[in-house]
Amino acid sequence: MIKEPKALTVCKTFLRPTKAQIAAFQDVPTGHVADALGGVGAMSTTIAPIGGGHSMPCVATGPAVTADNRPGDLLATLAALSIIEPGDILVNAVAGYQECGAAGDLVMGMLRNSGGAGFVTDGPVRDRDGIVRVGLPVWCTGLNPNSPMTSGPGRVGLTIQIGGQSVSSGDMIVADQDGVVVVPFASIDRTLGKLDGIRASELAYEAEIAGGRKASQKAVDALTDGRTEFV
Repeated sequence: MIKEPKALTVCKTFLRPTKAQIAAFQDVPTGHVADALGGVGAMSTTIAPIGGGHSMPCVATGPAVTADNRPGDLLATLAALSIIEPGDILVNAVAGYQECGAAGDLVMGMLRNSGGAGFVTDGPVRDRDGIVRVGLPVWCTGLNPNSPMTSGPGRVGLTIQIGGQSVSSGDMIVADQDGVVVVPFASIDRTLGKLDGIRASELAYEAEIAGGRKASQKAVDALTDGRTEFV
């Protein structure tokens, strides 16, 4: 006989980025962060700012606090609110379930009141107008007014799979209009160490384009160094 699982499994203690590390990611575009990670780290493009980011803020940076729900449930999401610290981003997995809202304006209001900086889910949300009034940045797959259940089982604070990425509580989340990027906790300093170079390279390239540059040197090299067959 299979033993019935507990309604909730909660991990309250996990490593968190320092205030200096969090501050260093503020206002950094997700593209730069992904470049610093080797061109990876972004969640699926199905997870996007609510409403395309046109009606409310769509920039958030902070440590992840994870909630892992079974499809159609949000008990873990509600329980995660109890361990949210100011500046945290609630990352909410529902196994990609699309047939009901993963959360709504009431959850966003409580998350805001707890000091949360944003909400990311691989499901839709509901109560769009209310969410806009709350003003908390939200990344989701769309809208669905159907109601979730609150029966569990669910997991809080543990590693989850969402949008093609593995996310652990304490990982850095950097999210903007382009999407959501996950920086694993162990890679935070290495990623930060690459950002200045990436930023400088990007600015230099932009200046060259503004000055009239018409072609990529990599393409020019490929066209002229014998690697191209012309037909």
